[in-house]
Amino acid sequence: MNKTNMTIFEDLESEVRSYCRAFPTVFTKAKGWKMWDEEGNEYIDFFSGAGALNYGHNDDKMKQALVGYIMEDGVTHSLDMATKPKAEFLTAFQEIILKPRKLDYKVMFPGPTGTNTVEAALKLARKATGRTDIISFTNGFHGMTIGSLAVTGNAFKRKGAGIPLTNVVTMPYDNFVNEGLDSLDYLEQFLTEGGSGVDIPAAVILETVQGEGGLNAARTEWLQRLDRICKTHDILMIIDDVQAGVGRTGTFFSFEEAGIKPDIVCLSKSIGGYGTPFALTLFKPELDLWEPGEHNGTFRGNNHAFVTATVALDYWKDTTFEQSIKAKSGTVHAFLTKLVDTYSEIQGHVKGRGLMIGIESQVEGLASKVAQEAFTRGLIMETAGANDEVFKLFPALTIDEGALEKGLTILEDSVRAVLGVKEAVTN
Repeated sequence: MNKTNMTIFEDLESEVRSYCRAFPTVFTKAKGWKMWDEEGNEYIDFFSGAGALNYGHNDDKMKQALVGYIMEDGVTHSLDMATKPKAEFLTAFQEIILKPRKLDYKVMFPGPTGTNTVEAALKLARKATGRTDIISFTNGFHGMTIGSLAVTGNAFKRKGAGIPLTNVVTMPYDNFVNEGLDSLDYLEQFLTEGGSGVDIPAAVILETVQGEGGLNAARTEWLQRLDRICKTHDILMIIDDVQAGVGRTGTFFSFEEAGIKPDIVCLSKSIGGYGTPFALTLFKPELDLWEPGEHNGTFRGNNHAFVTATVALDYWKDTTFEQSIKAKSGTVHAFLTKLVDTYSEIQGHVKGRGLMIGIESQVEGLASKVAQEAFTRGLIMETAGANDEVFKLFPALTIDEGALEKGLTILEDSVRAVLGVKEAVTN
C-alpha cells in the first residue's frame, strides 16, 4: 500500500487545521478505544473525538444497525420530515432517558453540531422572554458561530469573529477568583442592585464541567444556588451538555447529581452514538413557542444518526453502564491524584469529574509536552484551558480495565520522560 504523502495536507488544506498537527500521522482504522495509522502503529484513544465518541469507535451493534439501514435504502436525508428512525429515536429517548429522570422536555433537532444547538437555545430564550442579554461565565466554551462565540470566554477564539460580540455579560464561574469567594454573591449583587448596569437577562448559559476551558467543575451547591437565583429573577437556565453530557461525567446528563432541571439543554457530540453529526435542543414544553420553520437547517434530522443514537440508548436501559463509568472514574481519579502527589515537579492538581478529567500544571508548557510525548508512545490525548495548561483524559466510556490501565501507564511514562525522572514510583 502506498503511503500518504503528509505534504498533501500542508499544500492543500487550510492553515486552520489543528488536530492533525498534534497527531502527525495518517490514521486508517479505529475500533473501540484503539486507532491505527497506515504504518500499523497502534494507539490507545484517550481523546474520543473530543467527546463525540463516548461509546468508542465503530460499536458493533450501532454499525450493524446502520449498515442494515443503508443496505435497505433507508432514507438518508429528509430535513424534518417524519421518518421511522426519527419516531424510534424520539420514543426511545422519552422512555429510556427522560421519563426515568422525571424530565419533561420537548425535543428539537437543529443543525447537527454543538454550536447549532447553542444558537437555537439562545434564540429561543430571547424569544420566550423578550429580553436580549445572556449571562455567560468565564472560561466557558459554547461554539464557533457568532451567537455561540459571544458566550464563549476564550480570547483567541473570540478574536476570530472579526466583529464585536454583543448582548452578553460575562460573570465569574465557580472558583474563578479563588476558593474562598462565592462568585454567585457577585452575580446576585449585579442582578439586584439598580446601579449595577446589568439588566435582567433572558438566560444564563453554562457547562457544569468546562471542557475546553480547563476541566473546571462547578460544585453541586453552586449549581443549586444558581438555579435558585434564576428562578427568583425569572431567568432561563441553559445547560450546555454538548461535551459533558451522555455519560461523560458519570450520569447521562451532567446536571443530574445537582438535582436541578434546566429550562433548556443542549446536546450534540456523543448523542449520535457513532460519531455521526447530530444535535438536540431540549426545552420545557411551555417554551415551545417556535413558528413552523422559524429555526431550521438543511441537515436537521440526520436519519443515519437517528439509527445509531437509538441503538446507543440501549446502554442506558439499566444502571449497569452508569455504574461501570463511575468505577472507571474512581480508578482514573485515584491514579491522577497519586501521580500529582508522587511527581511534585508537575506542580499540578486534578480537575474535572467522571471520565472528563485531567491534571492542571503550573509549569508553563508542561501539559503540551506530556500530550506530545504520550502520542509518541501510543496514547492520544489533548490539552485544555486558556493556556493549554491541562492535559485531559477522555477515554471511551466503554474502555476495558486492561486498556485503561495500559493507557495510564503510558501517561505516567510520558510524565517521567518530560520531567527527566528515570524510574516509575506510583506502583
